[in-house]
Amino acid sequence: MADELAQDIIAKIKAHADTGGEDITLNTELTALGIHSLELTEIIFDLEEAYGIEIEMNTADAWSNLKNVGDMVEAVRALIAKKKA
Repeated sequence: MADELAQDIIAKIKAHADTGGEDITLNTELTALGIHSLELTEIIFDLEEAYGIEIEMNTADAWSNLKNVGDMVEAVRALIAKKKA
């Protein structure tokens, strides 16, 4: 079951994804959603603005590090925790 942060991130991803009406879960592969570099950049900007964080990665790094929705949620969660520390 996705927590509030995960649900919020999934909602932001849905705004840019081509889901074909399918549910997005933490295990959903980003490439399966039709998310390409421009959409990924827009999602990252949305997340940075929403949570007051800075995601320091170029698009190539993002693709190699973030394979599924859960990876993105954990990356954001770690940055939020670091900001609060």
